[in-house]
Amino acid sequence: MNINWIDPKKIRRLPRTLLKGSLLTVVLGASTTTHAMDLRFGHGGTAETAYQLGAERFSELLSEKTDGEISVTILGNSVMGHETEMFEQEMAGALDMAIVSPGLITDFSHSANIFSVPFLYRDVDHWQKVLDGQVGQQIADRISQETGVKVLAYFGGGKREVVSTKPVNSLADLKGLKIRTNPTKPLIAAWQAIGVKPSVMAWKEIYTGLQLGAIDGLLNEPEWVLRMRFNEVAPHLVMTDHDITVRLLTMSEQTWERLNESEQQAVTMAARESAAYARKAQLKQDAEALDTLVNQGMTLHRIDREKMQEMVKEPLLKVVADMELTDLYQMIKGVN
Repeated sequence: MNINWIDPKKIRRLPRTLLKGSLLTVVLGASTTTHAMDLRFGHGGTAETAYQLGAERFSELLSEKTDGEISVTILGNSVMGHETEMFEQEMAGALDMAIVSPGLITDFSHSANIFSVPFLYRDVDHWQKVLDGQVGQQIADRISQETGVKVLAYFGGGKREVVSTKPVNSLADLKGLKIRTNPTKPLIAAWQAIGVKPSVMAWKEIYTGLQLGAIDGLLNEPEWVLRMRFNEVAPHLVMTDHDITVRLLTMSEQTWERLNESEQQAVTMAARESAAYARKAQLKQDAEALDTLVNQGMTLHRIDREKMQEMVKEPLLKVVADMELTDLYQMIKGVN
């Protein structure tokens, strides 16, 4: 096993001015050969997250499949910068691999916007089939073509719900609530159709915003509700399952091209296997966090999800068409 974990406290974040220069490549020790390589793998998770677990699994698998010829140095906890910065480094060839949220790279990839559409998946099984099947590969190929960064596989697995300061026992109870959402057109259109008042607020201000009544709730996964202790000020969780998170496991095209055919095959296989492992870990962590939240007194509310999907269908179709993503949307919806 060749896993090199870099202590975040021992690495200073490098200035963005170096991202596209040769100096960063020298500082990070870029490999120039296709054998005995060390891949630098950045992500924003801490040591206990599915990001780290998946990265470690990828390293183990890749070492096995290449007889130790390729090792991986894992640079977690955002020591290489924000996910958008890591993606820029991959585009410049200054970082080999990273896990990134598709919502953070839409300035570089139009196709990545498809993952911002809520109510996209029927359930976890549908989500898995989309990501592991032909449709997932087509989306990966499009993002790769648009950015010059190769999408190897998909991590993710957090189910997004509505976190509320008020009880929500029916769809009617959602009407008029000020809910913090990301400022994407599909999200805003869908929640407005349900009667919610979408509100934009910085992540670091959410807890105080809930305390002061500036917002009535937010959209989040149980794992992060627990981590951020939002349940202390918003004790109601509305089980909408309106999204299941997707994270891209990516590799710089420049790194990919340095690999020979057998090494590319090994990377591809290790990526897919580690992604399946990471998604399973994320779903497990999410379920465990939900149990913990309930044990801490959070109240779960189940409302008519099918009715919600009916309410958002037409507004979403219009927004998706405006974004020129109808083909991808229909392909995802058509996966059985």
